[in-house]
Amino acid sequence: MNITLITPAPPGSRAGNRATAERWGHLLEHAGHLVNIITEYQGEACDLFIALHAWRSHDAVIQFRARHPDTPLIVVLTGTDIYDHQHRFPEATLASLALADCLIGLHHRVRKDIPERFTDKLTTVLQSADKPALSSQPKAGFDICVIGHLRDEKDPLRAALAARRLPETSAIRVINAGKPHTPEWEQKALAEQRANSRFQWIGEVDKHAIHQLMNRCRAMVISSVMEGGANVVSEACRAGLPVIASDISGNIGLLGDNYPGYFPVGDDTELAKMLQRAEDSPGFLGDLEERVAALAGNFTPQAEQAALHTAIEKAKAGRARLNPSE
Repeated sequence: MNITLITPAPPGSRAGNRATAERWGHLLEHAGHLVNIITEYQGEACDLFIALHAWRSHDAVIQFRARHPDTPLIVVLTGTDIYDHQHRFPEATLASLALADCLIGLHHRVRKDIPERFTDKLTTVLQSADKPALSSQPKAGFDICVIGHLRDEKDPLRAALAARRLPETSAIRVINAGKPHTPEWEQKALAEQRANSRFQWIGEVDKHAIHQLMNRCRAMVISSVMEGGANVVSEACRAGLPVIASDISGNIGLLGDNYPGYFPVGDDTELAKMLQRAEDSPGFLGDLEERVAALAGNFTPQAEQAALHTAIEKAKAGRARLNPSE
């Protein structure tokens, strides 16, 4: 098939949408398809159109459906689509969902978080991650990593604030890797680093450096207030790195309802207690490690490729039902 995939994130961006688009492009090409990744739609025809982001790609979805009414269309739901834009901009966001032949959600709880009339269209595609090479060096100290861009949705300094509440005897240090989305976030990170001896901000780094960071850390904190299914959770599971996560749908939909490593979103007091428990209780940390290791198989490229194939077949079948003469 000749597949067009549109994403709002330009080439060279390390935004999650760009990473997803490029990874899917590779997986689909490996399956024998031709994939064209674009950021602006110019009316071109294809055999399948995939729109990353229901709201940001709304104009492209409208144009594509008008120009090519017989071609299957997939719309991918991001965290901001589900937990923000469908409420703030319902007309555009829900119109994209209505026009889609298949919807892709990136975690297992999306079905609970979108209008029921769209759930029959939904297919879950869990994002995959490479398994990093394991380090032969023993882990020293008790470093905790936070990996993600500095922006409001990520609540990126929550672990640093929690670390301030730890007793003096704690060896925990929080290392944050991520690009600030605004000058204000850069200033916040720098100010926290000056004021908090347990916190280090290393800025945006490449994948190799991320893997090295995961290898040296004892756990990862993801403190987001909204997520559509963060790829960094997939990476942590594949690395066997225990995850301590805010109790939002996007995290629970990846780690499971019974995962023991959740803390109330935005609550650095409870997060501090969980960090201290991880440091003081090898049994608790070992349980988290076993849990993420058991989940790692959900996040392989093979599993993601198979789920994409299911979504494509669903989109084709949905369009065929609306065009029975085809």
